[in-house]
Amino acid sequence: MIRRLVVFVLCVVMAFMIIGCQEKAPEKNVEKIILNEVTHSVFYAPMYAAISLGYFEEEGLEIELVNGGGADKSMTALLSGQADVGLMGPEAAIYVFNEGRENSAMVIGQLTKRDGSFLVGREPDEDFKWTDVAGKTIIGGRKGGVPEMTLEYVLRKNGLEPGVDVFVDTSIQFDLMGGAFEGGVGDYVTLFEPAASMFEKEGKGYILAAVGQESGEVPYTAFQTTKSYIKENPDIIRRFLKAIYRGQQWVQKASDKELAEAIVDFFPDTSIEALMMVAKSYREIDAWMDTPIMKKEAFDRLQEIIIQAGVLTEKVDFENVVDNSFAEEVVKMVG
Repeated sequence: MIRRLVVFVLCVVMAFMIIGCQEKAPEKNVEKIILNEVTHSVFYAPMYAAISLGYFEEEGLEIELVNGGGADKSMTALLSGQADVGLMGPEAAIYVFNEGRENSAMVIGQLTKRDGSFLVGREPDEDFKWTDVAGKTIIGGRKGGVPEMTLEYVLRKNGLEPGVDVFVDTSIQFDLMGGAFEGGVGDYVTLFEPAASMFEKEGKGYILAAVGQESGEVPYTAFQTTKSYIKENPDIIRRFLKAIYRGQQWVQKASDKELAEAIVDFFPDTSIEALMMVAKSYREIDAWMDTPIMKKEAFDRLQEIIIQAGVLTEKVDFENVVDNSFAEEVVKMVG
């Protein structure tokens, strides 16, 4: 009897020891990445889908999203160490490289592949041609901003010189452009989604053309980090881009409804129906990359746009601001 009691007590003690060890077992190491996005937009849907679907979590990464409120602010956060990765236009990396910084920014992956804005007019026009804007006023955004420079590129492509054949109003802040147009300013306005579709749905304006379709493929928004971060954290970058690539691939196969449901938590003030409308709109113009690998010809087109706008005097070499090695490795790895 005593022997059985001793065995029972020992079993109980061992059970508690096992439980105690399990409780004290070290948790899986999770790396936190501060990701500074230039703005918060449905345009970046594949990234939000990757977060909500748990792809980063499966890679042992925790993403803290920060809204930079402009490429200059996002780049400042990146260079100062307040952010690990920045999502912004590659032109920001070009400008920093031209400053001669030793620890400059490098593009490590691409998210969107063309301008995401739409030209909205006051009347429907199924036969719209870009030459129809001659002699008119377009609310085009901040002077020197890529949306405005891309618009000017499209106008020149169609034989219209901004300031001569057509007036591009650059005096109105980005977030006030829709309101100004609704209030009677200008003949046309360029709007991103969901503003463009909502304007049309509410009868405030009509989508006439997609700026990005006319401009051609451009590396509009890309992930960037510093040379020092790349050197110190190659595995984190690899895992980060793996999650992004999986998100890009998922978006290519998902329905508009599935995509809307995946990202709705990031846009609590936007309905599923509105998000479905945006998804359809961006699919139709082929706005999203299906891999994070940037093409040199698209990068050169972006530089041509900036040169035509007078902001850049000459092109920089692709390799000076773009590192495709991690993206290429991830695509081979995932398949």
